[in-house]
Amino acid sequence: MVELRQARDVDRDGPADRDFDSFYAAHFQSLTIQLYAYTGDLLNAQDAVQEAFLRAPARWNRTSVLDDPLAWVRRVAWNLATSQWRRARTAALFLRRHRLETVPAPGPDRVALTAALATLPAQHRRVVVLHYLADQSVRDIADQIGVPEGTVKAWLHRGRTALATRLAEKEDEK
Repeated sequence: MVELRQARDVDRDGPADRDFDSFYAAHFQSLTIQLYAYTGDLLNAQDAVQEAFLRAPARWNRTSVLDDPLAWVRRVAWNLATSQWRRARTAALFLRRHRLETVPAPGPDRVALTAALATLPAQHRRVVVLHYLADQSVRDIADQIGVPEGTVKAWLHRGRTALATRLAEKEDEK
């Protein structure tokens, strides 16, 4: 039974496994230090080196016979670290471009004007907004909405009169 267990241990921990284990133990720390100096982030450096070493056993038959197997692992680790840096930079740029803008709340005058405009009939409100906020002439408004200029003037007069009354009421309430 003891001989069987020892035989399984030898099969599981064959010469190729021992070679990789010693390779990992010999180079993990120095490669992590290099990537830490490059990235400035120890955790990201360790992650990149670990990932590179995790990819090596799948290719160990080809990698181990290279003149410098460490060069392959180093290249993979550096590529991974560069990819992490690019992803972080892209995320930071995205957040910077899509940052929520804080818009100040409307002042009491704007709130009062908006409330007063909401009480006007639709035609009166439209011509008041087009004339005073969009800086359009009476002729342009008439052409745009398809009514005579006299109608626009009448609606504008009625809208201004109603607004003046409502805004005066707001002032009296204060």
